[in-house]
Amino acid sequence: MSYWLGLMSGTSMDSVDAVLVSFKSQSLTIHATHSLAYPDNLRHRLLMATRDHGSPDELGELDTLVGQHFARTASELIAHSDISAPEISGIGSHGQTLRHQPSGNAPFSMQIGSAAFIAEATGVTTVSDFRSRDIAAGGQGAPLVPAFHRWLFECEEQDRCILNLGGIANITWLPAGNRKPIIGFDTGPANALLDAWCLDQTGRHYDEHGLLAAEGSSNEKLLASMLSDAYFTNPAPKSTGKERFNLDWIHTHLQRFPELSPADVQRTLLQLTVTTILQQLPQESSNMAVYACGGGTFNPLLMNELRLGLGSVALATTADLGLDPQWVEPVAFAWLARQTLQNLPGNVPEVTGASGERILGAIYPA
Repeated sequence: MSYWLGLMSGTSMDSVDAVLVSFKSQSLTIHATHSLAYPDNLRHRLLMATRDHGSPDELGELDTLVGQHFARTASELIAHSDISAPEISGIGSHGQTLRHQPSGNAPFSMQIGSAAFIAEATGVTTVSDFRSRDIAAGGQGAPLVPAFHRWLFECEEQDRCILNLGGIANITWLPAGNRKPIIGFDTGPANALLDAWCLDQTGRHYDEHGLLAAEGSSNEKLLASMLSDAYFTNPAPKSTGKERFNLDWIHTHLQRFPELSPADVQRTLLQLTVTTILQQLPQESSNMAVYACGGGTFNPLLMNELRLGLGSVALATTADLGLDPQWVEPVAFAWLARQTLQNLPGNVPEVTGASGERILGAIYPA
């Protein structure tokens, strides 16, 4: 049996998630999982770097420190599993995104976390830097997980929308029986603004169970101001990140609403997430279900508002399809590493806008 290890840290920057998985046909088995939180100081430095507070020395140090943390996460997962390093065919490491700028004259997407340290610490061939090749081919470099969604979740009888509620929300639309091209793009913020505002106002990194938002009321005028951002009506392919949707963005819109309480702002940000997702979901299907994954699935208020907004369209999580929502993305990067090391493409051109299929990633041999 062939084993693969996936490593992922999203825009929340709370921890690195790791999974050991094997693949067979269009199914998978998870053999072990592990999460390792970032030390507070490292997390603070990463958050500052996303706000453009990073000298070359700082970025170099962070690349090494994050690589070492990813390596430790992988090593601890292997140590606590029944699978030894020589049995693992490869590691796929997403890295930690600091900046995503896929447009303009010099497009790029920056994920730090030196894969050399992962390969050195584990003795396992490691694949990283998955986005650059797609960008070089004219694509957005994101989202990349739709290729994995199609492989695992596509269904003959049902149109499925896989909704990732990470820092940024993205959707993968999988038409039944692959009768139409799949659709995938970032809809806008999911948890990124909620987390940023909660940290700024309370010192807590996220609004646990949506309790702060539950104390407030959505403000229609503030919501309308936020919805005026051109990103939400831009056509796909498109992708975004914290370089656009961040605390400064919130304060820009708040200038006209100084009287709002922190709870009202939190509730409005939650409504922004819900509204921008619902407005951009494909509406052409009467046989559709939405399956959510990512950290937002643990926010009951967010999930309930989505459920209400979807009406007759069923909302579940990917657990109903056999994969715990917390592990979808690390499993996806294990799968992408397998694609790379088997000389198979990992992008979906109709999703990213690339000029064609490409084998993704940089390989660090064992």
